[in-house]
Amino acid sequence: MQLTAPPSRRAADAPPRRRPTRRVRHRTPGRRGAAALTALLLATATACGTRLPVSAFTHRPTPAGASTGVGANPASDTGVTASEIRIGIVTSLTSPVGSEVFSGPRYGAQAFVQALNDRGGLHGRTVKLVTCDDGGSGIGNQDCVHRLIDQQHVFAFVSGSVLDYAGASYVSGKGVPDIGGQPIGTAYDRWPHLYGIYGSSAPRDGQAVGWNGTLYQTPEAFRFFTERLGTTSAAVVAYNQADSARYAAQLKSGLEAEGYRVLMQTVDFALPNFQAVAAAVRADGSQLLLDAMDTRGNAALCRALDEAGVRVTAKATNVQNWSQAVGTDYQASPDCRSALWATSASLNYEDVQYPAVRDFRTAMARYHPDREPLLSAWELEGWAGAQWLTDAMDSCGAELTRACVERFMNRAEPYDAHGLILPASFVPQPPPTGPTRACLNAARWQDTAYGGRGGWVTQVASMETTCFEVPQLPYRP
Repeated sequence: MQLTAPPSRRAADAPPRRRPTRRVRHRTPGRRGAAALTALLLATATACGTRLPVSAFTHRPTPAGASTGVGANPASDTGVTASEIRIGIVTSLTSPVGSEVFSGPRYGAQAFVQALNDRGGLHGRTVKLVTCDDGGSGIGNQDCVHRLIDQQHVFAFVSGSVLDYAGASYVSGKGVPDIGGQPIGTAYDRWPHLYGIYGSSAPRDGQAVGWNGTLYQTPEAFRFFTERLGTTSAAVVAYNQADSARYAAQLKSGLEAEGYRVLMQTVDFALPNFQAVAAAVRADGSQLLLDAMDTRGNAALCRALDEAGVRVTAKATNVQNWSQAVGTDYQASPDCRSALWATSASLNYEDVQYPAVRDFRTAMARYHPDREPLLSAWELEGWAGAQWLTDAMDSCGAELTRACVERFMNRAEPYDAHGLILPASFVPQPPPTGPTRACLNAARWQDTAYGGRGGWVTQVASMETTCFEVPQLPYRP
């Protein structure tokens, strides 16, 4: 899946006013025909703020405030007993687009909870994860949601990643907090009690998505490539499918707002002619390449570019494709692979100089050693979502309730998961107007990095200071 404008944040030195959320929706085809598309929402905006203390998870034998025994803990809410907290994770593990596409956040959250329990749990309680695979369908998602709420009686959901969040209204109606999920559809911009990993300043009143059906994107990724690489022309490749074309149009709008000359290319979903695209890119001299396609399409496009000897300055992708699997996914196209860049609102999972990243990598190596060649930014963000929920629960002490957790989630102070994500919050704001300051992280794939095994190398000094004053562009998802 390919580039969206990345999640946006304020610079650390920006005024404390909370900035409205803006997101770009990204959709990619699956095997259920042209209608099965993955909507990947990656452009959000929040304000920066002081980081929370690391004491909520790291550098302690047991969580802060942990009781000496479970006897002091009441059965304070649904899914909470004196010794256990039951949490649900819904993932489109066997979705039509493949088992690896949505699985990352679940692995990250599982590793976090296993590490937490090994450290003594939370206030004397063990956190029990109950997982459900919705198969990537709306019916399957509703089944998972009902099963976990009505039968398993979970206290909350965490780090979800689903193709069709059809059960969102039921989760919200039952008042079950859903924290740190990937905003793949529009649910996290519509329903209360749902808290996506990138924050939101939309009303989230259960009525219209965003502000009366309108969301906003910011083109800081395009500004970044212009300033870093000098790119002024771009090609956007899409399938001949409505959602793919719609997202490509959003990309075109953002690029043109940044002064790019844009070449639009459409290929047939069933029989894409990427050789023709390669020829068009060569003739146009496009410098930046973006698309509204899935990983299969991207790999085939890169192969066609390499076979035709076409070189671009940058092949831009998003946080979902920020994965160690790039080395194998693009094995047949080394030149195109070397041009891969990714942008995000979270740290690079390779940057172990950050304590929170180091904790993540240590836990993944211990609990999921088989994931080493498949590590991804989404796994890191799944870990961050579990961190967020844990810090919210930790704030409640022994009297753990959903209302207390939501007070933490709805507070004005932005949250950054101990530095893993750009600060995010959920304070509703009026519709965005005028330019805003948006920040991002960026990395480039390098085959020779990390002792020759290859990987993503961060290209900015800090994601909290790599910021741009950019317009806020409205669109209707």
